[in-house]
Amino acid sequence: MGPLIRAIALSATGALSLGPAPAVAQDAPFSLPAECTAFLTIQMRSCTVSHHFTCAGDPAGHQRRVDLDQNGMIYLGTIDAETQWVSSYHPLSDHYETLAPDPMDPASFARLISTGLDSYDFRTFSDQIGTTRYVGQDTLTGRRVTIDGVTLEETEYQITAFDPDGTEVWRSAGNEFISRDWRMFLSGTGTVVVGDEAFDNDDTPVEFIFPGEAGFLSSQPKHGCGIVVSRAENLPAAEESRHDHL
Repeated sequence: MGPLIRAIALSATGALSLGPAPAVAQDAPFSLPAECTAFLTIQMRSCTVSHHFTCAGDPAGHQRRVDLDQNGMIYLGTIDAETQWVSSYHPLSDHYETLAPDPMDPASFARLISTGLDSYDFRTFSDQIGTTRYVGQDTLTGRRVTIDGVTLEETEYQITAFDPDGTEVWRSAGNEFISRDWRMFLSGTGTVVVGDEAFDNDDTPVEFIFPGEAGFLSSQPKHGCGIVVSRAENLPAAEESRHDHL
């Protein structure tokens, strides 16, 4: 884990403990390292809050995202200007992944918005779980939706993860959204299949919160928290990065 990721992880555990904590600590805003600047907070239907930010020293076009549930950080990831999944850290399984060089079919946000379809086929490296291959595609459905005053375009996606032997680890399909202005994918609804088990999830955005607005960089999710089952119990860790365009 790099020093910047470690600093962000420490910020997350400082804002939210893994056990009972006083209300003041629970309500503390999420704190990013000094070299990072947040530009968007999203409260989602899945009892998750996401903060999108950039950091000085990153290559042009790179964006970072941190997701929090009621207990703390559950995902930290980086994408490039084409929404390729550059790196990710999954605290629940304590593993870190990085994009392998020379993808067979690189993900391309530009291709998606220009043609309406983008396929991808790439691998990630992880010291903890080894190499994983991801194959899938995103398609623009032509439908536009407005959520909390923000207009998004709907996509249909399918993705399959394979282990080094070519055995399927999990697969997922459903609908997401993109923002051309922010050059990012945002979660929607989908079904994840792991072996003989299938799990439905709904990470649709509910609120978009900008700098200076109440709730910006909140450390607490607001929506769906009474009904969501722990992600650690029912979803593969890598599915957390699905809407970073894996």
